[in-house]
Amino acid sequence: MKKILVPIDFSEYSENALQAAAILAKQQNAEIIVLHMLGLSEAVLTKNEGQEVAEALYYMKLAEKRFETFLDKDYLKGIKVSETVQNYKIFSEVNEVANENDADLIIMGSHGLSGLIEEVFIGSNTEKVVRTSDIPVLVIKNEVEDFKMKEVVFACDFKMENLRAYRNAIKLFELLGANVHLLYVNLPGERFKSSEQMEERVKEFLFKADSGNLEIHDKVVYYSDYSVESGVFNYSNKIDADIIAIPTHGRRGLAHFFSGSIGEDIANHANKPVITFKI
Repeated sequence: MKKILVPIDFSEYSENALQAAAILAKQQNAEIIVLHMLGLSEAVLTKNEGQEVAEALYYMKLAEKRFETFLDKDYLKGIKVSETVQNYKIFSEVNEVANENDADLIIMGSHGLSGLIEEVFIGSNTEKVVRTSDIPVLVIKNEVEDFKMKEVVFACDFKMENLRAYRNAIKLFELLGANVHLLYVNLPGERFKSSEQMEERVKEFLFKADSGNLEIHDKVVYYSDYSVESGVFNYSNKIDADIIAIPTHGRRGLAHFFSGSIGEDIANHANKPVITFKI
């Protein structure tokens, strides 16, 4: 891991993300790229050229000044930190910054959301990044002075579409020296599967994922619950996991709202850190 991108708005939530990034950066000898999005309004950008340049420079200088204070932290000492300010207003553009800088991981702070109307019609900025990012996104909810990634729950339905997300997750967790618990949540009703059906699906998936090597099969946990979300949360709490990992489709627009995305719901509602991997 060479570069970690941390979008910030100078809030306590983005500082939580910055703390987690600092811990990982020290472990991996990585650089942190701190991104602030100005989000200047069209009213500013449609003024005459002289006014536009003057106001843009003012906001840039203001952001730089806030950076000085925000980044003056003991936990950042010894870490290479780069700053970038962009006039983005749409959080999907964070992915563009990540790609331009060859970032390996995005870390964001989030307080999550409550209430269907907020989630469907507004959504959280973190969810927008999760939905559009090509690289893993680590979502931090609380202060993380002792952040660690030792015990990880990777929740998956083991469909073949998840192969890329699974491989990327295992590669990252091996790099970090994490112990991975593979979790299959079995649901009641039409989606219920017998033990034999679950094991057959998982074996087929793992066989293809690792060129016929089934050594990791014994690490798969089959857990029954009334929803995938509750199953993931309950099992993660049961083993006191440090982090929850999930694949996500990255659906956009109406397809996202009508079909839903379990990955994004978990990222929004979990109290533990969540890391997402694009399918």
